Amino acid sequence: MALHQKKGVRMPGSAKSMGVLTVGTLVVISAYTVALGSNGWLWFGWIVLGLVTMGLAATHSR
Repeated sequence: MALHQKKGVRMPGSAKSMGVLTVGTLVVISAYTVALGSNGWLWFGWIVLGLVTMGLAATHSR
């Protein structure tokens, strides 16, 4: 009986860079919110960036 090993999903460099950018932006926006108060446009922009990152990762993983 053969055992199937799952390989980790490898993201290409561009998707990995976008992931790092998205997480870094989340940290910066969170610090901004704590220091100066919430800004809806920043959070909206971060959500759009996250969706683009997920879409890029999904298209490159196939």
